[in-house]
Amino acid sequence: MPIEISELDQLQQEYKAAVEAWIAAIRQEEELASVADHSVADIDRWEAADEREEELREAAKDAKSAYEDALREKFFHF
Repeated sequence: MPIEISELDQLQQEYKAAVEAWIAAIRQEEELASVADHSVADIDRWEAADEREEELREAAKDAKSAYEDALREKFFHF
């Protein structure tokens, strides 16, 4: 069954949203790494932010893969 343009649009939007979420997580992690206090609580928040950033990175990669697969199907039929 051929890939519809609306499906490609949806996958593209999902990919873009995933990348934006990943960027926001990177910025949050950077902010936490820049605190002047250097407390244990700050370190804990920074480590948690790193875990969240990695989760969102994987989500962005998955969304990219789904979008790329759909493009391959649309244009190259595989």
